[in-house]
Amino acid sequence: MMCGAPSPTQPASADTQKIADQVKTQLEEKENQKFSTFKAVSFKSQVVAGTNYFIKVDIGNDEYVHLRVYQSLPHENKPLTLSAYQVKKTKQDELSYF
Repeated sequence: MMCGAPSPTQPASADTQKIADQVKTQLEEKENQKFSTFKAVSFKSQVVAGTNYFIKVDIGNDEYVHLRVYQSLPHENKPLTLSAYQVKKTKQDELSYF
């Protein structure tokens, strides 16, 4: 199966925020810090054997993180996984595949 290129960047929706919220604790554990602000602002998606979501998240103080979240196919019934993330991002940083 061919993997598609990520979609163009789009404004975050309520569904995007739900995805980010579901992996927030995974990020907090990896970074050993709590985020009082965690607002998804934009995203891209990529269809693979499931879906990769690339989400830019405002964590306050003009700081952003980029998340790569993997959602397995519905019949696999698995939780969302924080596959990778990038810290120390700005609002202007382009959301790209990582």
